[in-house]
Amino acid sequence: MSRGILIVLSGFSGAGKGTLMKELMKTYDNYALSISMTTRAPRQGEQDGREYFFSTREKFEEKIAQNGLIEYAEYCGNYYGTPRDYVETKLNAGMDVILEIEIQGMRKVKKMFPDMLSLFVTPPDAAELARRLRGRGTETEESVMKRLNTAVLEAEGVEDYEYIVVNDDLKRCVEEIHGIVRAAKRKPVRNEEFINSIRAGLKVLAKGE
Repeated sequence: MSRGILIVLSGFSGAGKGTLMKELMKTYDNYALSISMTTRAPRQGEQDGREYFFSTREKFEEKIAQNGLIEYAEYCGNYYGTPRDYVETKLNAGMDVILEIEIQGMRKVKKMFPDMLSLFVTPPDAAELARRLRGRGTETEESVMKRLNTAVLEAEGVEDYEYIVVNDDLKRCVEEIHGIVRAAKRKPVRNEEFINSIRAGLKVLAKGE
């Protein structure tokens, strides 16, 4: 079984990343969504190993010391991070693992997984982004403006991504992402094991064995 690839997906708040991921995983069975580890308490209805891996602060810091996290950050007094063993297990099982994080996290992950695939999701234009944020009905105008200002800063790092995906039609966008992943798996850097096996086989054949 060939090893899966790590897919880092980022995007502006309101770009529709969560909806895209749900539709992608519903449509295709080769994807696994990475589960983060956190020190915050579970909320009502959340289960360990489904929404998050819930941890004590002591155990989380042990993971940090053991280099057991691909990336991590502290937010509002709690740690959040991506367990390396969970991701590696899924990749070795041939699953393509999706890690939904922001730009700074993507840069950290790339140092550990230089052959990862990075995608940035955006709406067609800024006006549509604002419309989607306001259309949620859960954001105050102040919150919308904060998110738009954050998007201004995030837009400065978009060039660090391999692909920009415009989410203007859900099904078309899902197909585009899946097509990008399939093409990425055929890149030589991600097919090194396969190429090496072909080379070895050719050498044997060339010797007449």
